Amino acid sequence: MPSVAPVTPARPHPAPPPGSPDTNRWGAVTLIALAVFIVVAAEMMPVGLLTPIGTSLAESEGTIGLSLTITGLVAAVTAPFVPVLTGRIDRRTALVVLMFLVGASNVLTAVATSFAVMSAGRVLLGVSMGGVWALAASLAPRLVTARSVPTATAIVFSGIAVASVIGVPVGTYVGAIAGWPAAFWSLAVAATGVALAMTAVLPSMPPAAPLPLRVLASAVGHPRVLGGLAITAFLVTAHFAAYTYVRPALESFAGLNASRIAAILLLYGVLGIVGNFVAGLTATHAPTVVVGILSLGIAAALALMPSVATTAAAAAVLMAVWGLLYGGVSVSTQTWFAHAVPAQREAASALWVSAFNASIALGAFTGGQVYDRTGPQFLFWVTAGIAAVALLVAVAGSQLPPTRNPSVRSTRQKYSETSSNVTSSG
Repeated sequence: MPSVAPVTPARPHPAPPPGSPDTNRWGAVTLIALAVFIVVAAEMMPVGLLTPIGTSLAESEGTIGLSLTITGLVAAVTAPFVPVLTGRIDRRTALVVLMFLVGASNVLTAVATSFAVMSAGRVLLGVSMGGVWALAASLAPRLVTARSVPTATAIVFSGIAVASVIGVPVGTYVGAIAGWPAAFWSLAVAATGVALAMTAVLPSMPPAAPLPLRVLASAVGHPRVLGGLAITAFLVTAHFAAYTYVRPALESFAGLNASRIAAILLLYGVLGIVGNFVAGLTATHAPTVVVGILSLGIAAALALMPSVATTAAAAAVLMAVWGLLYGGVSVSTQTWFAHAVPAQREAASALWVSAFNASIALGAFTGGQVYDRTGPQFLFWVTAGIAAVALLVAVAGSQLPPTRNPSVRSTRQKYSETSSNVTSSG
């Protein structure tokens, strides 16, 4: 439109937030990545401890698996609104408070003597985790120079991938050595330590322009955003429906004991970290292709688990492949959104956080229902089918034209003008 012409030459990229730094604050970036790691590790910690927690609380493994559903649902509901509700609060203050809440939630889980008490701790974790994710997604540009923003963003989001693939194995080891509450006590101590470190390391980050709800609505209406949300939902649902019950599944398929399962999960974690960086580098150039390959590979790995993972060696190989592929899901789907709506990244990231956590909840719930009724073999076949649907969506998305600008110009203009006014006044 002609009305956009005067703005575009002056601001070819989204305006930097007030107080954009002239130097890189890698210590602050690392702390935020560590915070993301802790909240995601805390969310998924029950995965490797289903059996001992169930025994201690006198509940079935399917019931204990619902603790992931509770956390994911709460985070999914709260995450998109955190930038709106904390619009007047310094981001450093908000993150410190949220990390103290993460610590408190893990204390409550560690001392739980019933599933009801554990559920209360998981609700508190969901609220604080959703807030940490939502704020972390937008803070990299405020901590490093413009040239370093892509690297800083990758480091922050690597906390999700690393926690997804390494947090559970470490927690399983700690639980095997010192009992399952020790894993949650460790997370509580780590969260408190990060909160205290943030008060000293993070700079003051006054809020920039608020994120209006209409920007979220306009981003949802974009076809490529809808496609990315669908792919995220199918892949994460499939993964967590199976991975939440991977310990009892490996016990059933291959007759493995706890120590061997922990070792295999550690291998899974190492390959997952590799997958995160490999996918991150390649998805920048071809996000649709990378997402399609990941979807196909995950579907195949899940389908083969019941019939192939019948020995320790075969189970280790399949779990390593699964970890390598799923390790790239977070960064590749984030890159999909960055390509889809480059001028609405904050809104798209908030929606991605919501979809990701809702899918964790759905996956854990669905997996528990299927596992309790039909056993692990049918569960893995069902999840393979769900992952295959993500592949179909990726193929359909490849037929859409590439996006160079947001689809809803009027909303973008209003939001950009607000950002510009705040920047000028700062």
